Amino acid sequence: MPQALVFGGSGQIGTPLLARLRDAGWRVVAVSRTRQADAPGVRWLRGDLAQCEGLPRSVDAIFSCGPLDQFARWYAASTVDAPRVLAFGSTSVAVKRDSADPHERDLARRLHAGEQGVFAAAAARGAQATLLRPTLVYGAGRDRTLTRIAELARRWGRFALPRDARGLRQPVHVDDLADAALAALDASAAQARAFALPGGETLPYREMVARTLATLRPPPRLYDVPAPLFAAALLGARALSRGGGFGHAALARMREDLVFDATPAHAAFGYAPRPFRPGAGTFDPPRREPPGEAGP
Repeated sequence: MPQALVFGGSGQIGTPLLARLRDAGWRVVAVSRTRQADAPGVRWLRGDLAQCEGLPRSVDAIFSCGPLDQFARWYAASTVDAPRVLAFGSTSVAVKRDSADPHERDLARRLHAGEQGVFAAAAARGAQATLLRPTLVYGAGRDRTLTRIAELARRWGRFALPRDARGLRQPVHVDDLADAALAALDASAAQARAFALPGGETLPYREMVARTLATLRPPPRLYDVPAPLFAAALLGARALSRGGGFGHAALARMREDLVFDATPAHAAFGYAPRPFRPGAGTFDPPRREPPGEAGP
């Protein structure tokens, strides 16, 4: 029975990945910062990429579903032996590289350094690494974009966008990402490569938001406002700490096409994500379970 070590196992991508590993007959050692209850086939360790006791000496595969830069540092210093490594990064490595926001540029730099670090450490050990770069993630009620939009729309009973928010997007479901990680594991064509993982549909930003709001009950109304007015309103909201996490760089990207090619991933390991068809409850926050009772 193969064994996997999974970092970020209780996160939005790690949770469905654990389910797939268990169904495929893997024994899993999963790491989480919060206390989790063991389950058949899954042993939980409490810790993070900075410190975790009880890690196995060797496994058949290591999966990282958490911060890529932190994983790269851990992997470079780790003594855990594994012939196969799969780590999630983000298409932000390209999207935010030339951002007007210095914090976003720093994120892109850290993602790039993390990718290079993982590949270098794997090569030094004779292991094979694969980097997976999702686009806009949704499906677990824990993302910081669509679920955040749904949260604000629920609170206000309405939502507004600038009229020129027509940039193209490819939201990707967490289940498709978990499937991709497992499929890439056994694909020789995926070794020592990085892949963009966009969703299965390309649609304008406004349409993406409209479909998100349509899942809520009652559906909040979506307003189109002139771009200068929206920018002024956003500035005022940020001054009152009500900007919802939308900065000027994020506002500018609403007009930009952020489109990635899924063909390499499809050719290498059969990646075939679903179109963006969210339903009722898609953007509900996950149910919080009492400490010690959470499952994988």
